[in-house]
Amino acid sequence: MSTLKEICSGLPLNPLPPNRGRYPNVPHAPIRTPNLTAEEERLALRNALRYFPPSHHATLAPEFAQELRQYGHIYMYRFCPTLRMRAYPIDQYPCHTRQAAAMMLMIMNNLDPAVAQFPQELVTYGGNGQVFSNWAQFRLVMHYLSEMTEEQTLVMYSGHPMGLFPSLPSSPRAIITNGMVIPNYSSRDQYEKMFALGVSMYGQMTAGSYCYIGPQGIVHGTMLTVLNAGRRYLGSDDLRGRVFVTSGLGGMSGAQAKAAVIAGCVSVIAEVDEAPLRKRHEQGWLMEVTSSLDQCIKRIREAKSAKTPLSLGYHGNVVDLWERILLEFERTGELLVDLGSDQTSLHNPYNGGYYPVQLSFHQANQFMSTDPDRFRNVVQESLRRQIKAINKLADAGMHFWDYGNAFLLEAQRAGAEVQKVGGGATEFRYPSYVQHIMGDIFSLGFGPFRWVCTSGDPRDLAVTDNIAATVLEEMSANVPDRVKQQYNDNIHWIREAGKHKMVVGSQARILYSDQKGRVSIALAINQAVADGNVSAPVVISRDHHDVSGTDSPFRETSNVYDGSVFCADMAVQNFVGDAFRGATWVALHNGGGVGWGEVINGGFGLVLDGSDEAAKRARLMLNWDVSNGVARRCWSGNSNAYETIQRTMEENRQLHVTMPFPVQDEHVLDRALQG
Repeated sequence: MSTLKEICSGLPLNPLPPNRGRYPNVPHAPIRTPNLTAEEERLALRNALRYFPPSHHATLAPEFAQELRQYGHIYMYRFCPTLRMRAYPIDQYPCHTRQAAAMMLMIMNNLDPAVAQFPQELVTYGGNGQVFSNWAQFRLVMHYLSEMTEEQTLVMYSGHPMGLFPSLPSSPRAIITNGMVIPNYSSRDQYEKMFALGVSMYGQMTAGSYCYIGPQGIVHGTMLTVLNAGRRYLGSDDLRGRVFVTSGLGGMSGAQAKAAVIAGCVSVIAEVDEAPLRKRHEQGWLMEVTSSLDQCIKRIREAKSAKTPLSLGYHGNVVDLWERILLEFERTGELLVDLGSDQTSLHNPYNGGYYPVQLSFHQANQFMSTDPDRFRNVVQESLRRQIKAINKLADAGMHFWDYGNAFLLEAQRAGAEVQKVGGGATEFRYPSYVQHIMGDIFSLGFGPFRWVCTSGDPRDLAVTDNIAATVLEEMSANVPDRVKQQYNDNIHWIREAGKHKMVVGSQARILYSDQKGRVSIALAINQAVADGNVSAPVVISRDHHDVSGTDSPFRETSNVYDGSVFCADMAVQNFVGDAFRGATWVALHNGGGVGWGEVINGGFGLVLDGSDEAAKRARLMLNWDVSNGVARRCWSGNSNAYETIQRTMEENRQLHVTMPFPVQDEHVLDRALQG
């Protein structure tokens, strides 16, 4: 059995560890199809062997070649540690600085089998959201972190540790970039080749930035989405007896079951893969499981009538579920669903992100690698069927939204009827959840703020929960009504969070807060560490899916209408600004959520160790981390953002934002253009 000390000692070479191959008792990533030429295969093998002295090449080359041909990638299974991957308490990591130890904890949490989707392929969530490209990189990173001082920065190129470089104590301890590809070469086909060659990597959002906290990380945002969808579409936040139908129970989509119950509604979630469905049921996130469509309909009617919350996992294809609900409507005139969405991983539609209704789960896994062209056609036919059923139910009164997973984008590419008459480039027949629900919340400065108690002690998490709730309760008395509603939602969430048993992996929590709330919570937690009320440092972070962190024209910035929706200045500026304002580590990614080539996003980690320096960093960095995005949204014409940044400038006299003047008379434009 490996130990933390052994894992942090670098690559084990004398002797090499035995090659145990793939473990049979954990889920594994679908076989990739990079379609390498003979010369590219040779290059991939040469690149992989760079990590090892020539004396080992004769042993490693044949097994790496076999992995490449059998699985479409060289994962280096031989170097997968036998030690159980989990977030060990921070004091157990051998290192010279707690900042490095905090990163080690976060990395191992991302690879915890209870957290990660495909742990042995180093995939945390989303089907292909990698922490690293191979196990040699993991071991080298852990070694570098154990050796790091506070005058060094670890430089990460798409999973590859370029090394430790001299820097300042005030510098980030790690700078991470994932998938930074020249724009004209940022296609899916090019990505598959580059990943197989070991030269680029898709880090999703918080997989490659080491900040994933299990499905809890998205539960709260999903709950807020469902709650605010009820307010917008159904005119009420009382969702008892209301039915929400969707799909996906994976790393991100798995949050839907828990979130829907917390929101009070009846939810049915389809999942084709039995492993994540059973995982969510065993974790208590999913109340019931069935593979019978008859049982689905029966339980919907019962729970709808009794107005009792329900999360029902349907082990089957979501297209079958939609078509059966439509059939019930056509037979009886009874519309069994009020709200609908989809969280299949359509950023990755042809390599395990979407399973077509015409094939079984196992058939699809086979076809995607043996006959990719036919598989693509079958996926697109399935998407057209899914949209056809959704359209008919929406015409009958159901409210549907895109969850920012490229569902409508890929449906459009498949030829499904999702176009919006007179719509812009990012508008479809159905809105994205950002356009109708979360966009205005972002413009108020609210987004997914999170923290991890590095002690691993649930008592520390309970203390920080209470700190956060108390801070928000004190602040909520002096805010505008639209802000107060968000505060009240989050106060209720954090007061109830412990009861819902959402911790999977590290002792972590998430809530939505605005700029002032984030700063105040961080400072209060830092003071609690200083006073000994929290026993070890706390890492603060956020999802990249936030106010400022992501430029994503089909999701986070889909409600930007000034023509800048395909521009990525905000996310890049955020990454750079966080770096020199005090973040412990920063990350910038191509892809995430909607997929490779569709998004630029970034995130950070900041260690609160109870010091005055940590408080200074938190105040400076968190203020920037929110104001940047609110300022951009203000400039694009969002009225919530205008009011929010105006208030922020009044509170901080050093902040000066360029404010837009609206065109008040449209005839001015007409006359100018006609002239």
